[in-house]
Amino acid sequence: MGSLNDVIGKADWKTEKHVPVIECPSEVKADAMFDIKVSVGKEIAHPNTTAHHITWIALYFHADGEKFAHQIGRYDFMAHGEAVEGADAGPVHTHHQVITTMATKKSGKLLAVSMCNIHGLWQNEKDVRVT
Repeated sequence: MGSLNDVIGKADWKTEKHVPVIECPSEVKADAMFDIKVSVGKEIAHPNTTAHHITWIALYFHADGEKFAHQIGRYDFMAHGEAVEGADAGPVHTHHQVITTMATKKSGKLLAVSMCNIHGLWQNEKDVRVT
């Protein structure tokens, strides 16, 4: 078996519905809180059915010059229309999108990983510069 890097999908989110999209400022002030929105299927909708859905998104920040990344959060999406009556008969669906807030003293890279129950892991990244 290869490394985890060998099985994580990477592509342009504008043409691949599984890639997480990271939306936040590219430049932030040191120690100032800023919002980060991470979603899957921004350009091409991803299904949200019992059989095919995004199960979670994890967000990390890797500060320049640091050895390890810091986990910002992991967000589980638990309702995909499941019900006693059967698949997709339930009244509740979550949407694979999260908004969170953070601050940093250092420039670095945001890394988002999403998990599709059928098509596995997908990653995207965005640089954030502290001014």
